Amino acid sequence: MAYQILADCINCDMCAPECPNAAISLQQVAISNERSKRIFQIDAQLCTECEGYYQQPTCVEVCPIDVVIKA
Repeated sequence: MAYQILADCINCDMCAPECPNAAISLQQVAISNERSKRIFQIDAQLCTECEGYYQQPTCVEVCPIDVVIKA
C-alpha cells in the first residue's frame, strides 16, 4: 500500500526531498474536465511507506497542510 497526495497540495516541496525512495515528483494532475495543475505525486511502485528508513512515512510527517493520505 502506498500514500497519495491530494489535489489541495500547495507545492511547498517539503515531501520530495525527504523521500528515501525518490518516489515523489511534480506531475500534471486533472482537477476538473477543463482544469489541471502541477502538484507533487507519489509513485506507488516506488513508495515503501518509509519501511526500513523511518518509523512513520516522512511525507505525512512533513506536510504542513495534511494532504498526504493512505491510498
